[in-house]
Amino acid sequence: MAKKILFAVTNFSEINDKIHTGVWLEEFASPYIVFKSTGYDITIASPMGGICPIDEQSLNCSNPMEWDEAAKNLKNTQKLSDVNFENFDCLFIPGGHGPMFDLAYDNILKKIVEYFYNNNKIIAALCHGPAGLINAIDKNGNSILKNKHITAFTDKEENIVKMSEFMPFSLENKIKQLGAVFIAGKAWSEHVEISCNIITGQNQNSALLTAETVISLI
Repeated sequence: MAKKILFAVTNFSEINDKIHTGVWLEEFASPYIVFKSTGYDITIASPMGGICPIDEQSLNCSNPMEWDEAAKNLKNTQKLSDVNFENFDCLFIPGGHGPMFDLAYDNILKKIVEYFYNNNKIIAALCHGPAGLINAIDKNGNSILKNKHITAFTDKEENIVKMSEFMPFSLENKIKQLGAVFIAGKAWSEHVEISCNIITGQNQNSALLTAETVISLI
């Protein structure tokens, strides 16, 4: 049977009247295309279902046309609460700034992450996607990130894009506070960490490598 991938994506779109966000297209589209071409069965879900907004800054004329086709799948996502998540082999959480505002606080995603972790199924989170992991705990009540080697969008990268002041928290600092060993590559470098069954990628440039790592381990 084909492996089954559950994408957990954001519904959040507006930080303020001038700053709009969502998922970063490459972080969804690149893994989606790789998984689809590998023959995996893919389900896309979000806290509220329906539209997963795409950060407009991730849309440009140099993007491969295949990304536009992949993006169509973000127009009508399932609700996370309606998904029978126990049937999936991998949970994949792409970034963009949106997850910092909804996935970081979503109790259904927390339950899903904990199930995947405690059943040794693969969890992959990219860029700001690890925000969806910060509330999950193991069977002993510890953060699933404790003592793990984890990467994510770094404070340095956040400062470069001038978004630090608009974030509800520093993702890098939060991960460290939870007891993880935060591993930062150079800004915008292709960088992935594997720790037990958790795969994390640093930024959008790590999207393809993160997906390829999932395929190599699944």
